[in-house]
Amino acid sequence: MHWYHYFSGFLAGMFLSNFVPHFVKGVCGDPFPTPFSNPHGRGLSTPIVNVLWALFNLTAGFLLFRFGKVAADDNLSVLICFIGFICISVMSAMNFVHKDKA
Repeated sequence: MHWYHYFSGFLAGMFLSNFVPHFVKGVCGDPFPTPFSNPHGRGLSTPIVNVLWALFNLTAGFLLFRFGKVAADDNLSVLICFIGFICISVMSAMNFVHKDKA
């Protein structure tokens, strides 16, 4: 595999991880920050915006996952995808810890 397949796998993990909180908050009817909120990433967006943002992340993650050729028989590609998942998960946890205090 080429380097860009691994990079795509890493980005796929990031997009797939970002799908989860936006989708859960959206379908539960709770406001949650998105890039479209005011201020960006700090203010709260409506549940509909969160569901739409989640579906964009799911689509992008799926396409990058396929392009990155992430496969169970290639341990390195799975590991790199998981590292991308971990990175955005930890960054999101640190970023959104004070979202209710804004």
